[in-house]
Amino acid sequence: MAGFRVRRRLGAQELEVHDAELAKRAASALLAADERIRVTSDELGFAEAELGSESTAMASEALVSVRRQLSDAFRLNRLNHDAIPGTADEVRARNMRILQLCERADHALDEQTSALADRVARARRAPEIIAGVRADVAHLRARIPDARETIDRLAARYAREALAHVEANPAEAEQLLGFAEHSVGVAERRREAGQREQAHLALEASRESVRRAATLLDAVETFEVEALHAESMLAAIVEESRRDLAVALEEPHSRARGVANAVAELQAALAGLPPAGVNTDPFAHGRRLRRAHAALDAALAAARERATHPVPSMTQVRRAIEAADRQLDMARDVVVGHPGLIGAEALTRLAESERIRIDLSHSLGSSAATVKVTGRDDREQMIAMALRVASLASEVLDLARRDNDARRWQGRDRSRPRRVSLA
Repeated sequence: MAGFRVRRRLGAQELEVHDAELAKRAASALLAADERIRVTSDELGFAEAELGSESTAMASEALVSVRRQLSDAFRLNRLNHDAIPGTADEVRARNMRILQLCERADHALDEQTSALADRVARARRAPEIIAGVRADVAHLRARIPDARETIDRLAARYAREALAHVEANPAEAEQLLGFAEHSVGVAERRREAGQREQAHLALEASRESVRRAATLLDAVETFEVEALHAESMLAAIVEESRRDLAVALEEPHSRARGVANAVAELQAALAGLPPAGVNTDPFAHGRRLRRAHAALDAALAAARERATHPVPSMTQVRRAIEAADRQLDMARDVVVGHPGLIGAEALTRLAESERIRIDLSHSLGSSAATVKVTGRDDREQMIAMALRVASLASEVLDLARRDNDARRWQGRDRSRPRRVSLA
């Protein structure tokens, strides 16, 4: 017992030390966050003078949000230093919340000041960036004649539809470069006039135009390689499709409707290929052949699967329905013959079995003896429904037997004479 009291006393001492350390950390975090907000506010003022209020609006909103969080943290700190701060658990929870708010505020300020520093650095490097934009414009404009020659070379080999995505790229790049030159001139004039915010926006627009122009010219060069690759792949797909088409026509299932449709589609895709010497669109023809080839593979696989599982005959369908009806009639007779003795579970199974039998009758459209269903899926579905009817009816019989046995044993217990104690 004495040892238990010693361990308990040591635990309380450790908790007090922990709470004291937590309080010191919370106080230090509050001071650091307050100083960080003051420094960030000064930096934001300098950045607004260089970039303008619109460019620093997001950072200003973030600073307001951080000040609100820090105000909550100071309120919690005042509660901890009141005359009656509350229990030790409450004080501990407030200190942990203060640390959390300060950490969240520090993270938000890091994100905004980092982005703001990048924009300020770009603004201070504006002369360097302007020179870089003009150099990029000159370099990209020198690439435009080569891009036009590439388009002419591709037009002599491929159909116009294949070039639809890149045909106008050189002209669009020329237009974007002209816009970039105009924007960089505006940026220079606004900067000299002391309108830093407008100069920054114009410079950003010129940089974006240069980037888009470079993307357009790169797409022309990339397209030439992609077209050559698509053309070589088209030849391989054509050879493979013709070989697989010949194999499909030899299949015993080639006359099946799905296979026949897939064969016709692949034959049409092959027939749609232009003759030698005619410009082609290797991308479009390749996509059509791949789709038709995949459809043929799927149709053949389905036909082979059906061949391994023969279509159920109508005799099998009728026999399954008749067996289900017999089982269902037996279940009905048992329930009707024992009124009030059959439990709810058996009655529920019977109702479900009868519902499925009604659905089966709707699917048949006539009696089981005269129905003529030709579809494989229809026959399989009807056999499955009949088996489900029979299974539920069998469960009804088992449950009814269980209920009857339970009633019988209860009757025996009631009729058995009770022993009278003479003690």
